[in-house]
Amino acid sequence: MKNVLSVTQLDRLFGIPGIAQVLDGNGGLPKVRITSSAATGEMYLHGGHVTSWQPAGGGEVFFVSSKSRWQDGLAIRGGVPICFPWFGDKAGDPAAPAHGFVRTKSWQIEGITRSGDDVMVSMSTSSDEDTRRFWPADFRLAHRVTFGPELSLELEVHNTGTAALRFEEALHSYHRVGDVRTARVVGLDGIHYADKTDSFREKTQQGDVLITGEIDRVYLHTESSVELLDPARRRHLRIAKQNSLTTVVWNPWADKAHKMSDLDDGEWKQMLCVETSNVLSHAVTVAPGQLHRMKALVSVNTL
Repeated sequence: MKNVLSVTQLDRLFGIPGIAQVLDGNGGLPKVRITSSAATGEMYLHGGHVTSWQPAGGGEVFFVSSKSRWQDGLAIRGGVPICFPWFGDKAGDPAAPAHGFVRTKSWQIEGITRSGDDVMVSMSTSSDEDTRRFWPADFRLAHRVTFGPELSLELEVHNTGTAALRFEEALHSYHRVGDVRTARVVGLDGIHYADKTDSFREKTQQGDVLITGEIDRVYLHTESSVELLDPARRRHLRIAKQNSLTTVVWNPWADKAHKMSDLDDGEWKQMLCVETSNVLSHAVTVAPGQLHRMKALVSVNTL
């Protein structure tokens, strides 16, 4: 369902002069632009999708492909796509969209509020005739993003139906790095993971996660924060989380990137996905009338 209000009307309803503006973004897709003293950022109604966060005095945290296709029905390549209600391909249904359907839906703005230097943007979407073609469940999904010196991303799933709801979810964050070949992820030593590049075989992480080729791993039963060290940009990201039991680490490397029409050949070097999630055996079940919240908190320091 498309938004029935124009960006001018949405800005009049929700904008905060000098702080938050609703306007046309890439491809004419509406977005919210944040320009506070603490941070700048962008969040599209297409997918409830954060595409930018830059804390004051720091560089851009997220990667967005120069070849991303900004149009209805297609996912934005980069930023923080929301994967729901399945992760990857849907089992038994090859025609279903990869990573679910909410990242290509048009979301609604619920509110934009300011608290000191922080600005929170709330967006939501819910089940409809289009989603029921692939998944019969009734749900309401909210994404609350607080732009400030830290970035808070909270995904809330509300079961609005009469049967239990079981789903996978991920904040598929594309972090911008100077050179992925020198970056590393700290905090997963000794953790078991499913290696998607090796038929989901379960393995154990030894030491830091180094990126030396295509990587697509689901680290299992992870509750603590991880750190992304980026020597090329002399930057250190800390990704803390709540109500998340899996962490996904992904980079396509050169060969797979070359086959992706919405990613330029060399851009794989500039990105590393570290994803707060609940997938595979850690899918979530929510009873009728109940809700589940998953949260990620990203902070930036210099190396």
